[in-house]
Amino acid sequence: MSYPYQIKSLADYHEAYKKSVEAPEQFWAEIAENFSWHRKWDQVLNWNFDTPKVEWFKGGQLNITENCLDRHAATQPDAPAIIWEPNDPLEAHRTLSYKELLQKVEQFAHVLKNKGAQKGDRICIYMPMVPELAIAVLACARIGAIHSVVFGGFSSQSISDRINDAQCNIVVTADGAYRGNKNIPLKSIIDDALVTCPSVQHVIVLTRTGIPVSMIKNRDAWWEDEIKKVEEMGNPSFPAVSMDAEDMLFILYTSGSTGKPKGVVHTCAGYMIWTHYTFVNVFQYQPGQVHFCTADIGWITGHSYIIYGPLSAGATSLMFEGIPTWPDAGRFWDIVQKHQVNILYTAPTAIRSLMGFGTAPLENKNLSSLKVLGTVGEPINVEAWHWYDEQVGKKQCPIVDTWWQTETGGTMISNMAGVTPAKPSFATLPMPGVQPLLVDENGKEIIGNGVSGNLCIRFPWPGILRTTYGDHERCRQTYFSTYEHLYFTGDGCLRDEDGNYRITGRVDDVLNVSGHRIGTAEVENAINMHTGVVESAVVGYPHDIKGQGIYAFVIFNGMHTDEAHTRQDIMQTVARVIGAIAKPDKIQFVSGLPKTRSGKIMRRILRKIAEGELSHLGDTTTLLDPAVVEEIKMGRL
Repeated sequence: MSYPYQIKSLADYHEAYKKSVEAPEQFWAEIAENFSWHRKWDQVLNWNFDTPKVEWFKGGQLNITENCLDRHAATQPDAPAIIWEPNDPLEAHRTLSYKELLQKVEQFAHVLKNKGAQKGDRICIYMPMVPELAIAVLACARIGAIHSVVFGGFSSQSISDRINDAQCNIVVTADGAYRGNKNIPLKSIIDDALVTCPSVQHVIVLTRTGIPVSMIKNRDAWWEDEIKKVEEMGNPSFPAVSMDAEDMLFILYTSGSTGKPKGVVHTCAGYMIWTHYTFVNVFQYQPGQVHFCTADIGWITGHSYIIYGPLSAGATSLMFEGIPTWPDAGRFWDIVQKHQVNILYTAPTAIRSLMGFGTAPLENKNLSSLKVLGTVGEPINVEAWHWYDEQVGKKQCPIVDTWWQTETGGTMISNMAGVTPAKPSFATLPMPGVQPLLVDENGKEIIGNGVSGNLCIRFPWPGILRTTYGDHERCRQTYFSTYEHLYFTGDGCLRDEDGNYRITGRVDDVLNVSGHRIGTAEVENAINMHTGVVESAVVGYPHDIKGQGIYAFVIFNGMHTDEAHTRQDIMQTVARVIGAIAKPDKIQFVSGLPKTRSGKIMRRILRKIAEGELSHLGDTTTLLDPAVVEEIKMGRL
């Protein structure tokens, strides 16, 4: 498969970018022509950021799975679509060709249909990182159902919140999951969640770990038994359901600055074209290469760059069930060597964690197959960038530092491997179709280079979110109301003298922990559920491995004769309510919080204390009780 829109030089980039800004509709229409459509579109773009309303390829009809599977199964049936590497290196890996993957997706589409699933239904998927997770996602898309994948580390409370918000009628899960040396009881977590989820009628359970599970009559069914029924029907094909370009493809919940997670909605055509275009160009993908994205499909990176981007391009996508440090810190390098990986796409957190083990795990590993390295999830610090470049890429592989969000669907700002210049810790230049600008607090554009401000985007791209599920006003408030006529990213940004962009971190109340976004309000709500907690305030602080750590200031009214024990109890509460990923790194007990006279917590002050900037706290005289700041400073952990 060739990609006529693949950018090959810096001159190509400038030409494509210019056209994408001056004639965006013509630019994207030409790219859209390269996909399979049931019906061509009537209008390329209809938009208004005030409402907000964005529609791409309106009137067009297609199915994303035909573009990811059928067309490649016809032209390269035996080419590997997914290579799966299990958690345990002693277990055999699996490879699914495009023909096999299509057959398995059609089988599971029948299973869903047999359970009553219809176009427009919402289906929750809570599974380990096994090929069946990708199969379930694609089967939903094939029948026109909307998938809502929940990361396997979330608690039952988080799952029930997400199921109830979307009113899912089917859940797809597994008995358990392996993650390093842990065995996670997914089905029992789902059972706990479903106590408060009346909309769920069917649960389909894959066998993975073999741990005992409870199976409820008329609700729960084994994946394997349901597949057998389809095989007994003679494995009929399953024609892909025709979807409007703007029909919902999936909901993916992301932390907000208020406690309730918000369901980001992506639609069929624009998201497909954006993930495909960015995949082919950022990584400079060549047919036959093996692309290894180390993310979990429970996050947007896995949706876009394990499933939809690579498969729409006919690529080979490597899926990994385990973690980078188990059974030892050489696991990534073993996988690269074993499967002759050409593109490695991972998070700065993983790189920093592996740096801590030194270079010994890299010794005697043949990494010569690598052509491109990539980072995602958070800005990469200069030290980690150089380690990645020297130790992993041997200074032979361009590093693409990709900046994007759940809401953007795919990469927004990044260098293109070997085509546009890289600069350590800078995402560099915007993708064609992306029009970034920096503004000050009042929304006034900051012109020129060598400046910094809040990062906004002034024009829609095909992968932009369309709404937040069931609450369009929340979408408007969160992304489009801060600055008039602009999409506000929530990130601060610096633009250097050459026009390169460097993301400097969140400017709203959302933390970026190990590349995962966690709302401070969500963590505070969880901490406040502990019986002895009166009030709490959560801020981020620099963390050597995670990028940002979680620092909690807690007013505690209960009996805590043992502070260490109370801290453990609070952490356990957070893990139960949200999941282990949101546990605070530091909990400081305080008698009060710095508040204005109107009762607003001054997180700016707490953030500076957490960061150790004790002498530059700004004016504290306007606080209700300025003395509380001195006490907090004295007790800093």
